[in-house]
Amino acid sequence: MASKEGSAGQSFGAVLAAVTTMSGNVSRSEKEHAHEFLEKFQKSVEAWTITHEMLQSPDVPVEAKLFAATTLKGKIVFDLDQLPAESILALRDSVMNLLVAYAAGPRPIQTQLCVCLASLAIQMLDWKDVLPTVGAALGSSAGDCVLEFLKILPEEVTEGRKINLSEEDLDSRTRELLEDNAEQVMHLLIQYAQSSQMSQLLATASTNPRLLDCITSWMREIPAAKIVDSPLMDVILKALDDDRSFESAVDSMCTLYRDTREVDDSLPIIQALYPRLMSLRPKIAEFAEAEDTDAYRGITRLFAEAGEAWVVLMARLPTDFRGLVEAVLECCARDWERDAISLTFVFWYELKQYVTLERYADARGCFSDVFSSLVDIMVKHLEYPRPEEGETDLFGGDREQEEKFRHFRHSMGDVLKDCCAVIGVNECLTKAYQLIQQWVSKYASQSSDEHVPNWQELEAPLFSLRAMGRMVDPEENVVLTQVIPLIVQIPNQEKVRFQAIMALARYTEWTAQHPETLEAQLNYVISGFQHSSPEVVQAAALAFKFLGTDCQKLLGGHIAQLHSFYESVLDKLKPASQEEVTEGVAAVVAVQPLEKIYETMKLFCDPIMARIMNLANNAKDEEGQRAVADHLQLITIFILVVNPYVSPREENPAVKYCGEILPIMTTIVMNFTSSTPILERVCRCWRNMIISYRTAMTPLLPTLAQSLASGFEASREGCFLWATDAVVREFSEGAEFVDPSTSHAVFQFYEQQAVAFLRTLNDLPPENLPDVIEDFYRLSSDAVRYYPKECVTSSLSVPIFSAALSALTLQQIDPLMATLHYYHDLFSFAFDKPTVSEFTTADGKSYTNPPEIREAVKQLIASQGQLLTQHILTGMMFSFPGECFPDASSVMMMLFELMPEEAGTWLQSTLQMLPAGTMKQGEAERLLKGIFDKVHSGEVRKIRVLLQDFTNSYRRRNVAPREGLGRLEATRFRFSG
Repeated sequence: MASKEGSAGQSFGAVLAAVTTMSGNVSRSEKEHAHEFLEKFQKSVEAWTITHEMLQSPDVPVEAKLFAATTLKGKIVFDLDQLPAESILALRDSVMNLLVAYAAGPRPIQTQLCVCLASLAIQMLDWKDVLPTVGAALGSSAGDCVLEFLKILPEEVTEGRKINLSEEDLDSRTRELLEDNAEQVMHLLIQYAQSSQMSQLLATASTNPRLLDCITSWMREIPAAKIVDSPLMDVILKALDDDRSFESAVDSMCTLYRDTREVDDSLPIIQALYPRLMSLRPKIAEFAEAEDTDAYRGITRLFAEAGEAWVVLMARLPTDFRGLVEAVLECCARDWERDAISLTFVFWYELKQYVTLERYADARGCFSDVFSSLVDIMVKHLEYPRPEEGETDLFGGDREQEEKFRHFRHSMGDVLKDCCAVIGVNECLTKAYQLIQQWVSKYASQSSDEHVPNWQELEAPLFSLRAMGRMVDPEENVVLTQVIPLIVQIPNQEKVRFQAIMALARYTEWTAQHPETLEAQLNYVISGFQHSSPEVVQAAALAFKFLGTDCQKLLGGHIAQLHSFYESVLDKLKPASQEEVTEGVAAVVAVQPLEKIYETMKLFCDPIMARIMNLANNAKDEEGQRAVADHLQLITIFILVVNPYVSPREENPAVKYCGEILPIMTTIVMNFTSSTPILERVCRCWRNMIISYRTAMTPLLPTLAQSLASGFEASREGCFLWATDAVVREFSEGAEFVDPSTSHAVFQFYEQQAVAFLRTLNDLPPENLPDVIEDFYRLSSDAVRYYPKECVTSSLSVPIFSAALSALTLQQIDPLMATLHYYHDLFSFAFDKPTVSEFTTADGKSYTNPPEIREAVKQLIASQGQLLTQHILTGMMFSFPGECFPDASSVMMMLFELMPEEAGTWLQSTLQMLPAGTMKQGEAERLLKGIFDKVHSGEVRKIRVLLQDFTNSYRRRNVAPREGLGRLEATRFRFSG
């Protein structure tokens, strides 16, 4: 690429101005205009020349040069076909000349140019001497630049899927560039490491992170054994002594470990590495004493990842590898900031997985003391920080640090579970119990509600008890019988009380087996509702939920007391806590004798309904409507939980109560047709009536169907279709205890909802109805599954199919997925055995798809296939989110499976509609040939891959934004030479 001399204003002034706008302090509209201009520029033919001019001009700012280099990279990856074939060699030479010019930096530009050259190397299939050519062009004075190119080449080859090469060409090029060059590169790296000339240029090999990064990158191709036996191993280890290269050296070591995970094949390598690794153990104490956070994370990673790679050897040879386990333990113990310890969690889990196997019982015994110490270390790390003198906030106001600590604690709780699995639950629980006892003996007499000394030492073991709860058998009779009575005496300090209540919540299954402890726990939890801390109140609500659920039979005779408690606390709680307490109460109602279910349900639910009606009468704003919705959820909880067994010949007492509240809910719906929260909660309640009581709801079905139809017509909210879906599934044709007339009426109800949906879609554009579209096509998928004949022969089949085409113009994932699933489910009925029809007929036989249904679906496809192909293919190329690609390509695959010739015509016609110049020469023909080859060879499922590869490639070239723009908009860069 020859440079064209000229002023910036004439050759690239517009680009430079737009780049300046993107990184400047200007209005949003100006940035949007600049962004749009630069996006078009990056895909234009002119960008080839202009990027070179910008990179060669001394007058262009460094930020703009980085943009130019990034743009050039995108051009090479995606747009190489814009250039004549005879220009490619000149492009390669010009990129190498640019690399020589930027050999001294700035490094970000140098890196982008190296990626450019690597991408060219992948695509220039006739370029066989890549490394010698690049080495000769850059020369010995560009050592760092050569290393950067060598580092990037394997990375870009591995990412070669983004380059438009066939699988065969990419495989062949991978062999030529990597496998065939591995030996040569290794010799070159050794030469760099040992050359006095290069050492003078690079300071020393062991302090040059670029050399180490290059070694790491080529470990994809160079076997670990060769690295370990070469001078490069000394370079890596020596680099661990230098701050500049330490992090890169850690990466190199950890990459070596990953190559030795097959320990039986790698034993000689591991035996060579292990002593050298263990010689680094003194660095753990050294970095801890220096409080060097980054170095400590690095040394911890060094030992933890070695442990992960060789964990099976620790199980087989526990004595030989005990030193490594102890080193990881030391990393945990010395972690003063609790910053590096998380790097060890995977190792402890993996080691636990092995040593708990019977065959490794010896290793379990050998490491039991290590896991015992690990419990002590973890519980100590669980302690909240102690604030500075006069400071009340534990984290000094740093909420991010507080959230990080909370997350970290739960991960440490998982490690405690691992310890339980290795050394036994009783030993771990005893440790926590002893710590609580120690605190009580030291500080209990000094504690009051206002002051609890050193509460961190009490809260941490309480948290550990809670964390280990899942490992404890409900029949445990040794430690918990001592711990639980101690917990209910814990003082009232906020965090301690919170943790004590949460610990009790974790052991409610145990409590159900030890009823003598229930009353004291229940009193302790209920008293928590009076605490001044909202967190403690929330914990009490959660604990009550579990006590009610797990101890429901023990509490079954205390309905009056529970009702009094429920009414006294309900209005004081936040919505989430209201739901939890309601779940606990509902669980107790659920175990009442059948003859008492109705009156007990009425006892608890009538006051809630009274609240709902009162709130509804005063719901003048969004907050008031939200309160109505929250209380409706409480009724839904009772319907979900109170689900008594009643024979089909008897009236279900819960359904009897539903019949009483159904008209009230319908009135609320019609009074709040524009309140989404209220409508969604009512529909959730109605939907769960169907799910919970199934065909027992038959007497209420006409009223419920009318309410759902009226609600949808009045509100146009998708939740009514969501609730309708439950009716369609439960009362489908052939379902148990459903007579044909009811089933027929339900399908007519579906059609009624479909007509209302189609009217709505006719009145409003699809982008205004994403939720309604999603719910309707999920409903229609189930209608097709359960009423296939009725659906495909209905007069509404074509309008519903056509309406789905308009839904495919959306860009939101959920409605698109629902619509694509509808097409997939519908098309499956064009086959002998529909994959989506797993139900059996009334006589217990598998469903066989009748010929008339298969033919009706094919006729539907034939009449709409051209439009469907256009919408799906253009969606995949232009607008669909990536998550929709598998389903979209699956629908296209079914079209080819059912009607290959017609589908080929539809596809070809769609491709001809694409803008000129957006497809590469012969690309459409190759796609069609590939698809028909797969059809004729019976490999229809591989059509999905062909379509996804084609549309991904097209999208990356023509639609997706190129790199560089986001960087410009985010911030200005700092560059180092």
